[in-house]
Amino acid sequence: MNLMPGISITADALNAEKIRMNLVAQNIANAFTTRGADGAVYQRKMVSFESFLERENGLSRDMPQVRSVRVGGIYNDESPGKEIYNPDHPHANDQGMVTLPNVEISREMVDLIMSSRTYEANLSVIRTARQLARQALAIGRR
Repeated sequence: MNLMPGISITADALNAEKIRMNLVAQNIANAFTTRGADGAVYQRKMVSFESFLERENGLSRDMPQVRSVRVGGIYNDESPGKEIYNPDHPHANDQGMVTLPNVEISREMVDLIMSSRTYEANLSVIRTARQLARQALAIGRR
């Protein structure tokens, strides 16, 4: 019984979810950033996951490949942000309108909870695999 492919797949999922949580935190931190370093209003960042096949080291060519997950890309949400009337704001246009980022805190919190739960589930898989390995090793000592 080889637990390493399962742990490797889970580690890939943990890394992908960590990137997702970091992007959600970045979105929340910039929810009211009307001008970034590039001079444009901040746009919500999103991540896409993709599955991929990799051949596990040491497996013969007849063995099936291992399917795992990784970050396929990070992209900007192109939906427009809200415009509010605030003529005193330094980034207001000629009509006194300020464009806010397209970040909705409630959506980001839902994404954060989903990502956190997925992360916890993958940690449970690793803990269970570790317990199985310990119990298998203990069989030989009895």
